[in-house]
Amino acid sequence: MNISISSDLNDNTIKIVELNKPELKNAFNPEMISEITEIFQKLSKDKTVRAVVLKGAGTAFCAGADLNWMKSMVDFSFEQNIKDSEKLWDMFEAIALCEAPVIGLVHGAAFGGALGLIAACDYVIADEATKYCFSEVKLGLSPAVISSFILRKCADSQVRPYMLNAEIFDSHTAQRLGLVHVIKNIEDGLTEARKFSNLGLEAIRETKKLLNNIEISKYGSSWATQKKLTTTVISERRMSKEGQERLKGFLNKSK
Repeated sequence: MNISISSDLNDNTIKIVELNKPELKNAFNPEMISEITEIFQKLSKDKTVRAVVLKGAGTAFCAGADLNWMKSMVDFSFEQNIKDSEKLWDMFEAIALCEAPVIGLVHGAAFGGALGLIAACDYVIADEATKYCFSEVKLGLSPAVISSFILRKCADSQVRPYMLNAEIFDSHTAQRLGLVHVIKNIEDGLTEARKFSNLGLEAIRETKKLLNNIEISKYGSSWATQKKLTTTVISERRMSKEGQERLKGFLNKSK
C-alpha cells in the first residue's frame, strides 16, 4: 500500500491518512492516486468521521509526480492522457468534496501536483522550512488539473506569477497566497486537529457540505466544463513537441 490510514489515539473520529512512499518523497503514481481517491470517498461516506488529517511520511509532504509514471506518460496516446488526467482530477475532487474537514500537514517540499493536494484541503498547517513550486512549466507542461483547485483558494493575480515562472517559494508566501493557514511545527498538527473533537460531528460535516455546495453552485455546469478543459490542456501539453522534449530531457537528467 502507498497510503496508510489510522485513527488518532486520543479521538478515533479523527482519521490520519499518510502518504507512505518516503523513499520517493511520496511522489504519486496512478496506483497511489487511485488509493487516495478511494480512501477519501469512503471517509466522506463514513458519518462517524469528524476530521481527516493528510500528511506525508519521511522528509517531504509530496514531490509531485513519480518519475516512472512520467516515463510512461511520454508514450501515452491522447485518449490515455485524458483518462489519466481525469483520475488526477478525481483525486483532488475526492479530497475537496470529502464531507469531513481535511487538515493538511505540510513539510519538506510540495512540488507540482502536491500543491493540488494542499489546495484541496480545508485547513493547512505547514512547517516554516517547507519549499513549494508550480514546477510544471519547466517540463513543458501546465499546472492545468490543479488550477481549478488552486484558484478556489488563491487570488488569481497573486498566484499567477508563481504558476507562470516556476519560482520556488516559502511557507510565508504560501500563507499570503491562501494555500497555508498556519505556520508552525507540524508535530503540533494533531493538536490542531483535535480542536474539532469538541465540536458537533454532524454540524461540522453539514457545514463542510454546505460550503462545498455553495462553492460548486457558483460554477454551475462549468465545474464539469473545468474538468474537461483542464484535462484536455494537460493532455495536449504532454503530447506537444515541447512537452515531449522537455519531459525526456528531465527524465534523462534524472537517470
